[in-house]
Amino acid sequence: MSTMNISLPESLKSFVDEQVGERGYGTSSEYLRELIRRDQDRVKLRGLLLEGASSPAAATADKAYFEDIRKRVRKAGKA
Repeated sequence: MSTMNISLPESLKSFVDEQVGERGYGTSSEYLRELIRRDQDRVKLRGLLLEGASSPAAATADKAYFEDIRKRVRKAGKA
């Protein structure tokens, strides 16, 4: 695992220390890794949403569309 040193103003360091204690993280590194993972997930989701928004519509999401999904789910549940 690589090491990275960061500098924080005292107010941010205090906040991180509080979060570590209150949320049950073992170290400030664990807390920061979790924040970075969440940000990665957010960036990935945003990209997927933008990709989906710019793609052509594949099917109309009407009543028949959702009925078909329900049928497939029921069928998969019986299998």
